Amino acid sequence: MTETNQMLAMHHENDDLGKVEIAPEVIEVIAGIAATEVEGVAQMRGNFASGVAERLGKKNHGKGVKVDLTDDGIIVDVFCTMSFGVSIPTVAQKIQDNIRQALLTMTALEASEVNIHIVGIQFETQKSETDFQTEE
Repeated sequence: MTETNQMLAMHHENDDLGKVEIAPEVIEVIAGIAATEVEGVAQMRGNFASGVAERLGKKNHGKGVKVDLTDDGIIVDVFCTMSFGVSIPTVAQKIQDNIRQALLTMTALEASEVNIHIVGIQFETQKSETDFQTEE
């Protein structure tokens, strides 16, 4: 297995201008944004450090995404929370399709695997009618 701090080299027919390298962190950001664009995804899972950084105003677009560069290709793991009431298989398929399309469009790279891990369900928190009556 290859280390994740390695760069992906882009190869084209005409290499006269130099080479292009893409960091795995870039793939994480692209996949994170593509996943959050899908309707039904409530939020992406992060760790304590990313939560503190977001509270301080820094948006972490790669949160909840893990990229592994292997000899077989690029493996993307996405950890997300779904909204209550959505069809999990349908939303997961849309996430996979959106990530594959975004990676192909932006980097010309194809992921060999896009694995979706559902780590929770977010319920809507609405005030009930009794809460409104007690506030008056």
